[in-house]
Amino acid sequence: MTREERQLREAIIAKCRWMNASGLNQGTSGNISARYGEKMLITPSAVPYDAMKPEMIASMPLEGEYGAWTGPLQPSTEWRFHLDIMRARSDVGAIVHTHSTYATVLAIARKSIPACHYMMAAFGGTDIRCAGYARYGTKELSEHALAALEERNGCLLANHGMIALGANLDKAMSLAVELETIARQYYLSLALGPHVILTDEEIAETARGFSSYGLQTSSPKTKSAKAAPRKKKKLSRKR
Repeated sequence: MTREERQLREAIIAKCRWMNASGLNQGTSGNISARYGEKMLITPSAVPYDAMKPEMIASMPLEGEYGAWTGPLQPSTEWRFHLDIMRARSDVGAIVHTHSTYATVLAIARKSIPACHYMMAAFGGTDIRCAGYARYGTKELSEHALAALEERNGCLLANHGMIALGANLDKAMSLAVELETIARQYYLSLALGPHVILTDEEIAETARGFSSYGLQTSSPKTKSAKAAPRKKKKLSRKR
């Protein structure tokens, strides 16, 4: 095991412990996976996170024999949808699955979440779909999840929980938190009666805004644009 892989395994365990401590998950009901080269690292089945060690994380090839794994313990019973998502989505570097309370409440009601908040844009569309029901750990559940995740970075699983995807562990966990937050906000808004849902264009506008949100790397065009106002101000003083 390389130092880099060990660090990734440790990061997976740290995320598992954090999501339980934060209330985003309970017990060993959730699971996390991360892409590492040509394989997927995934939490083992039924192991308390506090007792989990890097060596216990299971490794599964992204290509080759379907379901093959190496490690001292079996991978999570949900390995199928983790593996199928990573095989289908090269943009996904990590997957977080939890049984968070409000997301699960809506999943029990089989309600997708509409564009009740502009942060819906972070999930790639105008809603968070609720996938159809199938028993945990089955290929059928994986197929339902893949359909619900088409062009999306998160979904609900009927009578089960939720899935959040990200380019890396931090982004996947951030979206898992965001999904649970939106689920809670939507659930509470239902108690008030009629509520306002954002239009497709309003969500698209937000998505465009996200492209320039936060710290940006300076470019020649950006620097030129910043210089223009200074020049204009100088000319105005001459007048």
